[in-house]
This record gives sequence, C-alpha cells and structure tokens, in this order.
Amino acid sequence: MSILNDRSRDIFRQIVDTYIMTGEPVGSATLSKQIQMPLSPATVRNVMADLEDSGLIYSPYTSAGRIPTEVGLRMFVDGMLEVGNLTKQERNEIEIQCKSNGQPFDEILVQATSMLSGLSHCASVVMAPKKDKPLKHIEFVQIAPGRALVVMVSEGDDVENRIIELPPGITSAALIQAANYINSKLIGRSFDEAKVQIAHEISVHEAELDKLTENIVEQGLAVWSGTVENSNKLTRESLIVRGHANLLEDLEAKEDLERIRLLFSDLERKKDLIDLLGLAKEAEGVRIFIGSENNLFSLSGSSVIAAPYMDEKNNLLGVIGVIGPTRLNYARIIPMVDYTAKIIGKIL
Repeated sequence: MSILNDRSRDIFRQIVDTYIMTGEPVGSATLSKQIQMPLSPATVRNVMADLEDSGLIYSPYTSAGRIPTEVGLRMFVDGMLEVGNLTKQERNEIEIQCKSNGQPFDEILVQATSMLSGLSHCASVVMAPKKDKPLKHIEFVQIAPGRALVVMVSEGDDVENRIIELPPGITSAALIQAANYINSKLIGRSFDEAKVQIAHEISVHEAELDKLTENIVEQGLAVWSGTVENSNKLTRESLIVRGHANLLEDLEAKEDLERIRLLFSDLERKKDLIDLLGLAKEAEGVRIFIGSENNLFSLSGSSVIAAPYMDEKNNLLGVIGVIGPTRLNYARIIPMVDYTAKIIGKIL
C-alpha cells in the first residue's frame, strides 16, 4: 500500500469495485469518467501500466481492460476494504433462521447454511464436530445384495442413517444376529467405547465371533467426511454444504462455467475442504482465502470467507462460511458470516 500514491489507489480501487460488481475488465476510457480526480485516458493508462507491473492487475485477454490479480484482491481486502454493516432486516433474518425452537443442533446448522447461502447468493458450508453420544440402539436393514442401511439411535433420540457394503452371502438373519450382539455392547457406552470392547473380544475370541460383526464395526460405522488434527488429536468432523445452485447464477462467460465445473470438483474433496476450514478454526475472527492461496481452490479460482463459532466457554466447535468466485462482495459477506457465527455461538 505504501508504494501507491492517491491517484494510483483511486484507480486501483475503481478497478476492483467494477470487477466485483460486474465481473468485467475495465478500460482506461471508462476509468477516466469514474474516478474522482479529473485525468485523461492516457494518464489513466500509464497508471494502469504501473499497477500491472506491480502485479496488482492484469488483462485477461488481448486488447481488454484490466481486472485485479489474486495478489491485488488480497491487498484490497487487507488494506482498502471498507466492511459494511448488516441491515436490521438481515440481522433479524439471521437470528430467526438460526433459532433452535428445540431442534437438534445439526438441523440448526442446516438452516443456518441454507439461510447464509440465500443471503449471500453463494454456496455456504459449515463444519461441526461429530458428537459421540452414547448409542441406545442399532439396526441393519438389507436394501440390496451386498448393501445395508444402518440405523443408529443415540441418547436424546437422535437418529443417524448410513449405507454400508456387506461381505458376500450375508443373510437378513445374520444382520439381526449382528445387531443383537452389538446392541448388547452399547449399553451405557459411546460407539467408540463399544468398538474398543468388541475389538478386544475379537482378538481374544476371534474364532467364536461372526466375521460379519468385525466387518461392520471396522467398515460400516466409522465412515466420516474427514478429520482435522487439533491439539495432537484427530477430531471427527461432519460437513454440510448448501447452495450449489447459487454458483450457477449470473454466469458471464464460458470461462465461468469452466470455473464452476472445477469448483464442484473441488467441493467433492471433502477432506481437503475440512482441512481448509480447520485453518479458519485457528483464527479468532473471520478468515479469508482468495484463489490459489489455498491448494483446494487453486484451479477454480474461488474464495472462502469463514468464521469460527464457539460455545459459552469460548471453546472452538466449528466453522461456518461462504464459497464463491473471487469477485465476492467481501464488504457485505464478511459481516454476514461473522454475525451468523456469533448467533450460532449464542444458541450453544
């Protein structure tokens, strides 16, 4: 910032503002009419050439205007961005959508991400620690040859369903026997505790235990979206993504379609996304990742705005954020993400 004089800052700000608003390159003739100080198009071109030499702007194709580089966007966000305030209506909508009304916390997070996606017109994402409540009951329902639905009921009557692959030749009767055996080990235990007990019995009485039980325990009930290392411990995380369709709106060119295709491919890499949000957990406030600053979005050129949410003891529990193109309306979305994270913390 210190190397830019007032004229260069004014022109650079206008280039960024125009890019965020329209997604289009801006030329010197247009800039000379938009900036506050009277300058000729020739003078503006000279300033733009200096900004380009500094790596802050570039031309996406020959004879085009200029748009900011990722380095330029980072400098703008860190040094020139004026973050706006949410309207009273926006704050009220966030608070209403995030109200618990006795709902399970997972459902509150789903509502919060859907609401944030709607307000920001981008995809939203939330990462929450997977609560390891003691399980009360488990059932296996065969839905196809080699596949079964696992229904787990935890304390508080929360229900979770998962699909697992079965060893060849498993019958419905065998599934019932496996469920009865595992249920006998779940009384008063979390699943992890029951798994340790079952694993011990397998090692001691391997010949006496049905092979199906070992397979289900090892494969079927420990499939999570990913893990995040925290204080030398691996924490299981669940991941909710909402608003993919918003990324398909207002596409300006075929290049946007290709970027969206790459972004969808990025979002499929759930573990990488969880690792990215894990970085946001380390911050006290909003974290912003622009384009290739994170390997996950190096190809699609997308940005992430994320903020951690905490419980009443200020323990970090998860992260909520927005994913979209690098020309996000940062001034509007940053306070939106920050306020939503604080509201979720208050609910906790």
